[in-house]
Amino acid sequence: MFSRKWIQYGLMVFSLFFFLTYVLELDAFARVGGGRSSGSRGSRTYSAPRSPSTMPATPSSPSRQVSPAPSAPMTSPQSGGFLRSLAGGLVGGMIGGMLFRSLGFGSGTAGTGGGIGLFDMILIGLILYGIWRFIKKKRQTAEAPAGPTYYREASMPEPRTSPTYTPPHEQQAAGGDVESGLGYVRQMDPSFDAQRFTDLCMDNFFKVQGAWANRDMLAVRSLLTDEMYDILQRDAEELKRSGKINRLDNIAVRTTDITEAWQESGRDFITVRFLANLLDYTVEESSGQVVSGSRTEPVKFEEYWTFSRPVGNNPWQLSAINQVQ
Repeated sequence: MFSRKWIQYGLMVFSLFFFLTYVLELDAFARVGGGRSSGSRGSRTYSAPRSPSTMPATPSSPSRQVSPAPSAPMTSPQSGGFLRSLAGGLVGGMIGGMLFRSLGFGSGTAGTGGGIGLFDMILIGLILYGIWRFIKKKRQTAEAPAGPTYYREASMPEPRTSPTYTPPHEQQAAGGDVESGLGYVRQMDPSFDAQRFTDLCMDNFFKVQGAWANRDMLAVRSLLTDEMYDILQRDAEELKRSGKINRLDNIAVRTTDITEAWQESGRDFITVRFLANLLDYTVEESSGQVVSGSRTEPVKFEEYWTFSRPVGNNPWQLSAINQVQ
């Protein structure tokens, strides 16, 4: 009896944790690349990108800012989507069932069945409170501002003028390894400038996000390696087949940092860390109803984009996207 009771208790706690963490946060992984790691980083493909050793508190100069265009109104807006409602209903039903069993209404004889007692209810309540605090803290972190940011709608055209953007110096990002790697890049391309490169990466970041929102990566074909184009175009076509559109609104890039730079097999590789916020949600193409994500709750994400090219003064292409492990 004791072991069966605690097996049931463990299963209920696991189910609650699953719905409160996985289901409620499922909608956070819909942007370019589906929120997963993909592509090639040469010999470092199976190694996690290096994190910046020292992060500056704020960018070294004011960042570029472009006011986002208003989004077209959609019918039947849903802030949480079907999965959020389903999770709420299931969790509420489970809690109600536990309450009735603890009061003796779940079996023929009050207090003699295998229901959960008052102590178990208190313990479960404490666990749920801890999970709620954890999720709340994550969302507050995602919504909190962190100094100057760079805003642009994913679907907006490029601005007519090109404001300047000064990224944090690469020595602040990853120390001597980055500086040494960039030195090798400059040996084959004396015109290489880290500031202009980071500016280019920022522009390409928004162009790729815009093409993804339009479900057509052909517009940025020249910015992607063959492998990355095939991966992203296949995902975009799957969205079309399923009749869904991934909306990416109010993208705000907080920081960009060069974290790795190296050469191998006649190619340059540079990895850039993006820390950003955005409204990431998916809608039904026919009705405009939100099926995952949220129109109002921003998602904070950290990604590492690796750009590569043949050594020398050649165009850079996105070769990999890596998530934080």
